[in-house]
Amino acid sequence: MKRLAAALLVLAPAAGLATDEHFNVSAAYVPPAKAGASGAVAVAFLSADPDVRVNQEPAPRLKLDPGQTVLVDRQSPATRKGESAGEPKYLDTTLPVSFPVSLNPKAPKGEQTVKGTVTYFYCSKAEGWCRKGTGDVEFPVNVR
Repeated sequence: MKRLAAALLVLAPAAGLATDEHFNVSAAYVPPAKAGASGAVAVAFLSADPDVRVNQEPAPRLKLDPGQTVLVDRQSPATRKGESAGEPKYLDTTLPVSFPVSLNPKAPKGEQTVKGTVTYFYCSKAEGWCRKGTGDVEFPVNVR
């Protein structure tokens, strides 16, 4: 998984990189390991400020562009959790966040570009604030 995160950072411009004030967000399609299994979209967060971190709750979400016909979203529905007591928990951004997807059986063959939007929440403990962030991503999917 760490190799995948490193590859995402190196390939960020080719893998679809979204930049905001605090994070660069990149995504890449990870094909299934075996036939019949689901693939994934691996999303990496690169922080511009080490004091700003991505929250575990609410969990980041990937929304595929409704116009794309290549991937089918296999994420479980988002859950609404009540206010959690105590300190917020943060993602380990040295590892990508994986969103399950499958290939649409009717997808056109060849390399296709897929777009999506990643929504996440992040906080600065040092400055005492939290915000919602979004990043538009674009990545290639090779349909065989």
